[in-house]
Amino acid sequence: MYDDLEPCRPSRFFFIARTGEAVVNTVLKNAFVYTDHGFSKFDITISGGKIEAFDEITSSDLPSFVDCSGRYIFPGFIDVHVHFREPGFVYKETIAAGSRAAAHGGYTTVFTMPNLKPVPDNRENLSLQLDAIERDAVIKIIPYGAITIGEKGEKLSDMTDLAPYVCAFSDDGRGVQNREVMKEAMLTAKRLNKVICAHCEDNGLLHGGYIHDGKYAAVHRHAGISSESEWRQVERDIELAYETGCAYHVCHISTKESVSLIRDAKKSGVDITCETAPHYLVLCDEDLREEGRFKMNPPLRSAEDKDALLLGIEDDTIDMIATDHAPHSAEEKSRGLKDSPFGITGIETAFPLLYTKLIKTGVFPLEKIIRLLTVNPAKRFGLESGIRLGARADLTVFNLDELVSVNNDFFLSMGKSSPFIGEKLYGKCEMTICDGKAAWRI
Repeated sequence: MYDDLEPCRPSRFFFIARTGEAVVNTVLKNAFVYTDHGFSKFDITISGGKIEAFDEITSSDLPSFVDCSGRYIFPGFIDVHVHFREPGFVYKETIAAGSRAAAHGGYTTVFTMPNLKPVPDNRENLSLQLDAIERDAVIKIIPYGAITIGEKGEKLSDMTDLAPYVCAFSDDGRGVQNREVMKEAMLTAKRLNKVICAHCEDNGLLHGGYIHDGKYAAVHRHAGISSESEWRQVERDIELAYETGCAYHVCHISTKESVSLIRDAKKSGVDITCETAPHYLVLCDEDLREEGRFKMNPPLRSAEDKDALLLGIEDDTIDMIATDHAPHSAEEKSRGLKDSPFGITGIETAFPLLYTKLIKTGVFPLEKIIRLLTVNPAKRFGLESGIRLGARADLTVFNLDELVSVNNDFFLSMGKSSPFIGEKLYGKCEMTICDGKAAWRI
């Protein structure tokens, strides 16, 4: 897969750098390219890590080229919610494996969540993750800083010291239970010009649940997680965001009530954005099986909740799609629906899943999904994104007509647990370029 490509002209890929090497004076020819103005067919010249030209290259004396006929080139996807598990849980995932998996999925930038060991609640702890990123990452990885020390929800982390090195602040995996602690965090984040990203979950409403408190739980006698455990904290935090003026982002929303609350908050002028994940858009609790690969947090909700999320995408209440890529070991996910840990592998299947289930079926246009994966997260978190002259060469090439088989061999991630195992999905990533370097290629 990572072997050198020989420079023979009949090949579709006439010289392209091996993974990790710079793509120097390379022309991507004949693709449908997504820019700020939609899709157009033209050639892209990459040099010095940047996009040097948009035009039709006719010279027969090209230093290097990739024939992208029939392919689509998108800006590199941005995932604001992943778990790469390093430091502390490298048997589940590493920076090296996670970043390769991300590139395989078409992603050039990801934000890593802070439920690590040690928790990045100070510079010293954060440095362990930054060192691993510097050493092993093939894409851009920006860590979250923890909101509270140890993610315990009691005392704020050293947010001021962390701020220059993190994308935002989150206690993901845990909701901040104390209202006053969250208010203090929002005031501090506003002073630092940082976003608070919240995993909204009221522990007092969980009652030992581990799947959605719905039809499947009732029939199969499982303990359910109520929708209220999510939306009650969304409701609380909206009030605090309005009061403090903090930039507030809600992670992985899953309920119709959360969609409604966020829609109303936006109309009221609250500085709020939100994300949902691909699995909440295409599955519901009626799709559950007695297998660990169907267990995530929040859980798969009702069909009514799924429909509300789709409407939230349609009317722009939901700003972006993030994967919540959360790998575990095979042994951990073999313990069934009740006893397996929360979390599934998702960064490599995200775009093929969205394309197959929502774009090819006519639910959404391709352009809308691309904005949710690129433009919107970049805008919210102050990142550069887009294919334009002079921009960093962060882009990905997809063959939308080719099927990929979702099985263990498909994944570069160390985690293989996915509810989509066995499916065939349209949309094969053929190449991902990050900062002008080949992060992934077939």
